[in-house]
Amino acid sequence: MKLIEVQEKARQMGIKPRKIKKADLIRIIQTGEGNQPCFRMGDKFCDQMDCCWRDDCLT
Repeated sequence: MKLIEVQEKARQMGIKPRKIKKADLIRIIQTGEGNQPCFRMGDKFCDQMDCCWRDDCLT
């Protein structure tokens, strides 16, 4: 997902994206979605099957 799409998703959730790096913004969104803020933190195993970032994170 491109940065502009991530920023739009953040806005839809009431988050102001400002000048936040993409990965950091995704972690903020993950928290808002009720998931662990773990996007690309180096984990090779993910048990959060309902996280919409899962595929991007593990690739």
